[in-house]
Amino acid sequence: MGEDKLGIKERNIKGLIELVETLRGENGCPWDKKQSPRTMAIYLLEEVYELVDAIESGNPDDICEELGDVLFHIFFVAKLFEEMGHFDAGDVAGLITEKMIRRHPHVFGSENAENAGEVRKRWHTIKMNEKSHLNNGSVLDSIPGGLPALMRAYRISERAARTGFDWDNIEGVLHKVEEEWSEFQCALNEKNKADISVEFGDILFTLVNVARFAAIHPETALKDSIKKFETRFRQMEKNLAERGRNIDSVSRNELDALWEEVKKA
Repeated sequence: MGEDKLGIKERNIKGLIELVETLRGENGCPWDKKQSPRTMAIYLLEEVYELVDAIESGNPDDICEELGDVLFHIFFVAKLFEEMGHFDAGDVAGLITEKMIRRHPHVFGSENAENAGEVRKRWHTIKMNEKSHLNNGSVLDSIPGGLPALMRAYRISERAARTGFDWDNIEGVLHKVEEEWSEFQCALNEKNKADISVEFGDILFTLVNVARFAAIHPETALKDSIKKFETRFRQMEKNLAERGRNIDSVSRNELDALWEEVKKA
């Protein structure tokens, strides 16, 4: 039974590879044949965000579909580089397998790891010893510049903290938030737009560190808050529509009362 299931998986993967080859082939799709790694990178990024949305929805069918979209784009990009004589999907799979084995010596070797914290520490050490970090580069070099700002701020603060450049506890970070807030207020009073932007950015970056000390991810926390606001606002619109009214015609005081009504509900 297990072998049959494995055979189906192998056929499905092989079928996807052949599909991409057909699309890029002589009698393939004009649009697919026109694509380059740079154009496909944009579509891949969009698909990853759709996958994240599906994961947050918790619907297995949607997650499966979006995973397929991401997988298709990965195989497509690999095919493009195969055509240029660099590598193919098999090389990609082999490389990541070797890397994961190398970075999990507590699983595939003789080392031990008691908890996730030890695993992360060892992972960082192994990564730092790999070729991309041997030329006196920065510990921040491997953090993608194209990450959304909030995610990149978290990764940068996390990476810097591993070197020992960090606060002793969350109280220290909270004190820094108060300090940054005071500087932001001064910038507001002086009405210097450039300074206001910088100081506001400092507040956000410091709050990212608060989230790190609290063991939550700021991106997830913000998305949850956005979802909560959106749900309440939509309900407020719905309540007004049921009364034959449009939200644009409602006073601020009434909107505040409606908001509280939705919150209680």
